[in-house]
Amino acid sequence: MSSAVTKLSAIAARLKQRLRGGGDPNAARIQRRQALSRKLWHGLPLIKALLFTVGYLWLLAIPSSQFGQRTYIDENALQPAQVNTYWNWNEVHHADRILEDLEQLRDRNASSDEIAAYAVGRFEKLGIPARTQRYSFNTIDGVLEGTNAYAVLQSPRASGTEAILISASWLSRTGEGDGTLNLRGVATVLALAPFLKKYSLWAKDLIFVISDGYLDGMQAWITSYHGAVQPNLRAEPLKLSSGVIWTAINVDYPGHSFSHLGIFFEGLNGRLPNQDLQNSVSVIARHTGGVPVLVHDHIDPRDSPGQPSLIPAWLPEELKRNPDVQEYAARAKNVVCHMNYQARGLASGVHGLLHQFRIDAITVFAVPAMGPHGFHALGRILESSLRTMNNLLERLHASFFFFLLVGPTTFMKIGSYLPSAVLVGTAMLFSGLGEWVNAGWTLVADPLGQNEEKAQHKAYPSKWMSRPRPVLSAVSIMAATHLLGVALFYLVSSKLANKVVLFLAFATIPGLSLSLIPKPPSTSAPTSIVLKAFNLCLTSAVISITSLLNFSLAATLAVFMGLPLTFASSSPSMLKRVAKYVLYSTLALGWLVFCPEETHNAIWNWEVLGVWIAPFVCVVYAPLVVQSALVCLLVS
Repeated sequence: MSSAVTKLSAIAARLKQRLRGGGDPNAARIQRRQALSRKLWHGLPLIKALLFTVGYLWLLAIPSSQFGQRTYIDENALQPAQVNTYWNWNEVHHADRILEDLEQLRDRNASSDEIAAYAVGRFEKLGIPARTQRYSFNTIDGVLEGTNAYAVLQSPRASGTEAILISASWLSRTGEGDGTLNLRGVATVLALAPFLKKYSLWAKDLIFVISDGYLDGMQAWITSYHGAVQPNLRAEPLKLSSGVIWTAINVDYPGHSFSHLGIFFEGLNGRLPNQDLQNSVSVIARHTGGVPVLVHDHIDPRDSPGQPSLIPAWLPEELKRNPDVQEYAARAKNVVCHMNYQARGLASGVHGLLHQFRIDAITVFAVPAMGPHGFHALGRILESSLRTMNNLLERLHASFFFFLLVGPTTFMKIGSYLPSAVLVGTAMLFSGLGEWVNAGWTLVADPLGQNEEKAQHKAYPSKWMSRPRPVLSAVSIMAATHLLGVALFYLVSSKLANKVVLFLAFATIPGLSLSLIPKPPSTSAPTSIVLKAFNLCLTSAVISITSLLNFSLAATLAVFMGLPLTFASSSPSMLKRVAKYVLYSTLALGWLVFCPEETHNAIWNWEVLGVWIAPFVCVVYAPLVVQSALVCLLVS
């Protein structure tokens, strides 16, 4: 036994000696660190390529059927679809009569004041306190005016410290408020008021809002309700108030009847509601209303053969019939639509304006069709949903606030999709650190210990020499580009210059201003290398931080900035440098010329709704890409 222990001790001693090496243990530790650093440095290109590849493939794999899980409800108090509903055909007849009145108002082109007065009259006949609110916004298009109507049904069973909001806008979200009227949505809310007033089970106040326009009316009302200050808004103060609004549901019913119920949940600047709310409404719609539920208004061609196929026509028939490919196409449409709203910071409906005040809200959208559902099914769904919200004892908090809803009953947790953008950001960070090392060290010929024959056969210099980095010049260029971004945002939002002129000016000024930057001495690193190092590290930080706050925006930045900024480099040829500068300047500022309508909408959304995408693009995105353009233009 003792001999075995002795042998094991000897083996351990030899292994420890091999790992530590002979001599001074501190020197051996330093040697190991240097060896590891050399291996990491030589493997850095492979590491970056691997991170980029995995990150982009992960993004493409998000709609895959291998990801995601079924939705479920965390909050036990909700108890969706567990009550008997009392909405019946008498209420449907009442909604039809209200609809006839609204159609008469439409036909005679009634003003906003007349429409609001009609709604207030309906509420007051029931004994529900109601008022109107006039408002006006100063926007890029001039003055935008309107009149809201609202009413407060006080809870018979509580002190009114909490409330539920039921709303409908005069314009439907169809075409993003292109003028389609939401008459049946308004009629549904007005018909709900007398029905809900009959019951004494409400533990929260019920607030009814008929907002003018599409998004502007609710923005004026909710801003006034919370006493927030918006410089370009002039709105009458609300004469009726209630408690803290916990949940809200917006009704959008633009057609004669509907086949599916779409749920819209995206809010301003990438905010999302607690997932329990939409999961509850989805369960109620399927089990109480008997209505199939959609993500947004996307009808799956597998369920409705008349719908156009989501799969490209050029794919082979075998792939088109593959269930996994069909599932991928259906999920991809939902994910792309969600990212389109979230990345641009847009609300997918009136509900999205409420998230900024910590109100969990969604829009239920009755997808227009020839049938089979109408006021009866929608009324039952809304009644049961409101009673589910009425069960809450505290704000929704148990479920997810960060998620991707890839299907009506399938979602992805944040840990399933977040790493894709973070991996791209990490690859950019490693690229920036590599450029920083390249800027601080250079290989030079070692005149000592080299004979002429060795010097002729040696392909590379033999000695690393440190050199100063022109940090101040690089930082000055970065600061100047971001200041130019601030000026660009001011000019775009003020409409003081033509967008083509702005594009040419802001694409030219940075390049011409390089002559003001002092040229570093020959013994220093080129400014372009230090600028690229800082640019990549800053972009990596922007993508990584944004991925948690607004994943869709981070993913978009990763796609448009990841590889282009990493491959930005100078060239010995002046012609190539100028060509690269033009390409990167177009990537940074081309939206001014190629997307004028989108630019106009972004400024309007900033002025009226406080959407941050316009200043973000001008002050963050465009300067970062312009810095890469300058990297290409500078002499290395």
